[in-house]
Amino acid sequence: MKSSLKKSLGIRQMLAAGATVLSMTITAIVPAPAYAQFGGIVYDPSNYSQNILTAARTLEQINNQIRQLQNQATSLINEARNLTSLPLTVLQPLQQQIRQTQQLLAQAQRMAYDVQQIQTEFARQYKSIDLTASQRSLVEGAESRWQNSVAAFEDALKVQAGAVSNIEGARTAVQSLVTASQSATGALQAAQAGNQLLALQAQQLADLTATVASLGRAQSLDAANAAAAKAQAREQLRRFLAPGRGYVPTTAQMFRN
Repeated sequence: MKSSLKKSLGIRQMLAAGATVLSMTITAIVPAPAYAQFGGIVYDPSNYSQNILTAARTLEQINNQIRQLQNQATSLINEARNLTSLPLTVLQPLQQQIRQTQQLLAQAQRMAYDVQQIQTEFARQYKSIDLTASQRSLVEGAESRWQNSVAAFEDALKVQAGAVSNIEGARTAVQSLVTASQSATGALQAAQAGNQLLALQAQQLADLTATVASLGRAQSLDAANAAAAKAQAREQLRRFLAPGRGYVPTTAQMFRN
């Protein structure tokens, strides 16, 4: 009986030990809950993933702000370039060339480019010729008108020479302005180069206007001289053929002894 009791107690102890081992095994196999603690820190997988998403969104917002700042900086740089002035200017040489042309026009001989003076002198020398004056006065008037024509043609040649001498300066200015325009860093520089090219064209038009005006002046004076000469020639012919005042032959000596 004692032997049976000992066997029963041994079996119970073995069963209790097996239950303890089984309980420990089950505990090791089953995963820890979401709020399990590790070294005093609570780990929550759902909260961790949410934090990662929030950090990613924040990083994307920062990248967008960086890109916006870069675009703004690029825009400011472009605006600064657009507001940069052209370092080249040909205004002073062009003005100097125009002043030279004006000086040549101001040096017009005998009958200047003045409306009032032209009206007075033209009326006196061409329109209101005194055909009743003496032969000597008529010859002197014809001589004066001829000198007006010669001087006008000389003035026209001077103005033409001045315009031709400005061609080299115009060529240099065009080359410089086109080069500056092609290498312009902004809209303002390109616009200023274009404006200076227009100023160059204006200077060339001024030379052309002066040339045409001087040549037209010379041709007009020459035509007026021809018209006055015809009127004077008719008067001189009338005097030559007039009875009692015609030609009286005299002895002429061709060579001196």
